Amino acid sequence: MSDRVMIVTGGSRGIGAATARLAGAAGYAVLVNYAANAEAAGAVAAEIRAAGGQAETVRGDVGSEADILGIFEAADRMGRLAVLVNNAGVVDQPSAVADMDLARLERMFRINTIGSFLCAREAVRRMSTARGGEGGVIVNLSSAAAKLGSPGQFVDYASAKGAIDTFTVGLAKEVAAEGVRVCAVRPGIIETDIHASGGQPDRVATMTPDLPMRRPGSAEEVARAILWLASDEASYSTGAILDVSGARAILP
Repeated sequence: MSDRVMIVTGGSRGIGAATARLAGAAGYAVLVNYAANAEAAGAVAAEIRAAGGQAETVRGDVGSEADILGIFEAADRMGRLAVLVNNAGVVDQPSAVADMDLARLERMFRINTIGSFLCAREAVRRMSTARGGEGGVIVNLSSAAAKLGSPGQFVDYASAKGAIDTFTVGLAKEVAAEGVRVCAVRPGIIETDIHASGGQPDRVATMTPDLPMRRPGSAEEVARAILWLASDEASYSTGAILDVSGARAILP
């Protein structure tokens, strides 16, 4: 049993996997959540354990409340929940709003927004000093898209992440006196396979010449920001949304 358990949703790939690895090295007992790829999640957990850390895996779709409850039950078996990283998310094929159907919108908001709400709910129930907990940290994953709008491609995704920004600020104020800090990171164009899952495997390469730093970010660069927000070094930061976008999120 550990007193520093971290849940990383969507921890089998990309930013989630990088966060899980750094968390294991930092001494957290890491619960690597995955929706489908058990082999990839197992590889991340095995890497953490091989380096001397603690890690377990748990299957669960954050679009399902029942699965979310199962994720947190698995965390309870590991020890005291100290950090939740709300990382799991999806994109879809590029589309104009006029061509989006209800099924796409429901999936987008169910996983990217409602799932984060429900995971945070379960975390607060365990962390809040007003509910018998010992405090903790929630780090939400937003996106530069929340500020840029992603017209003609991913307005639904951008809107779901915009909701995460508002949620982060509101929940942070709600539980600030209960020992729970709530922050977010807002990544820009990051070199991960989420672009391929949205039907654009070459998106990063195509956009790189137009990025302010002329390069994409790495998953580890985002993960380091997440670990800082979760650490005691950020003890007076709550409601903060940290851009990790190479200046992309501040462009008009």
